[in-house]
Amino acid sequence: MGNVLIYETWEEEKANVLLEKQFEPIDVLKWAYREYGNEVVYACSFGAEGMVMLDLISKINKTANVLFLDTGLHFAETHELIEKVRERYPALHVKMVKPVLSLEKQEELHGQELWSCNPNLCCRIRKVEPLAKELGLLKAWISGLRREQSETRKHVQFINKDENFKNIKICPLIHWKWDDIWEYIRLNNLPYNPLHDQNYPSIGCRPCTRPVAEGADFRAGRWANTGKTECGIHQAERGR
Repeated sequence: MGNVLIYETWEEEKANVLLEKQFEPIDVLKWAYREYGNEVVYACSFGAEGMVMLDLISKINKTANVLFLDTGLHFAETHELIEKVRERYPALHVKMVKPVLSLEKQEELHGQELWSCNPNLCCRIRKVEPLAKELGLLKAWISGLRREQSETRKHVQFINKDENFKNIKICPLIHWKWDDIWEYIRLNNLPYNPLHDQNYPSIGCRPCTRPVAEGADFRAGRWANTGKTECGIHQAERGR
């Protein structure tokens, strides 16, 4: 059964009603792996939510597939954390997904620091298109989105028809608050990106991520002063 048929016949509302009754992320994940098996992948950015998700997933499927969009522009701290994750969860399959264009080729085609003059195009080249290639072969993917994170995410459900990638997006943490994330990290002694301790609640590419003031929106430090709030992965249109 192909992705299109799954996409057209999925009983999204029925599944969400069932999962809302159970409510716990672990139940959502158990359902996801029971339903999709090896045809679901977790796309992880290795932020605080990511560390919670990886730990929960490891309890259900020790050999689960994980994708990281390696844009070539991430903080050194992010790559260091990935190595710690590999050591802690050696059975997980963490795939580093790279863009087709190297940074040098991107500069040759689009000019220097594309992220500054056209961040939407930069994100499309370095994040959206590489992820689309990976997800095009799968029925579903898992994300750590939370409703609390931003206005653009406040209506996300456990189970979502993904208009971008024509499959199913599963979001187990939608009801969790920032304090819940950190309580779980501390109780389970999980590694995390030290930039979180420097007022970076959301960590993306180095040139486009800034620390935020206390009480500011969780994603205020992403693409600051550009009006951009999402890379395009979780938006209805991908600008193609």
